[in-house]
Amino acid sequence: MKEHRVGEDVARRIEEWQRVEREVRARLAPPGKIPPEELGHGPGLEFLRRIGRGELASTPIANVMHFVPVEAEPGRMIFQGTPSAEFYNPIGTIHGGYIATLLDSALGCAVHTMLQNGYGYTTLELKVNFVRALTDGVGPVRAEGKVINLSRQIGIAEGRLFDAAGRLYAHATTTCLIFPIRSSSAAAGANIG
Repeated sequence: MKEHRVGEDVARRIEEWQRVEREVRARLAPPGKIPPEELGHGPGLEFLRRIGRGELASTPIANVMHFVPVEAEPGRMIFQGTPSAEFYNPIGTIHGGYIATLLDSALGCAVHTMLQNGYGYTTLELKVNFVRALTDGVGPVRAEGKVINLSRQIGIAEGRLFDAAGRLYAHATTTCLIFPIRSSSAAAGANIG
């Protein structure tokens, strides 16, 4: 009886995750390059929320790899994707690069949620530990990143990739370099006068 209930709970969670993904996809703008000056129109969290609301172009890599942002809050970011056979490696499982890309995105964006206006980041280091094989039969997976330390120049985050049943497929840590972004409009304004 308990196993049947657990199966029903997982099925409901998968349905809910798929519903959320459809809603997010319906809001997202087409993929494209976002001008750097957009970083100066609010803090990092608001920048990411603008992408999620479709006010800015969606991210090309997320489009190519079929994942979407599903949650963003200070110090935390979640992306969701459904692995498919197009991401298989030669031995018949999802390529580690797919997993690493979802985790890198969640970890880096978790750091980005904590940034002030006009700041960006880049990944200095990404360490991924693969726990179990991921296949196209798993259904949707989520990569959750959480900031564990943030200083003026360095952001450190940890994350995990899991399915609707809570099974862990990989976990990761990142170190990000934080730096000011000079927009072309800010640079032009500085030269006036």
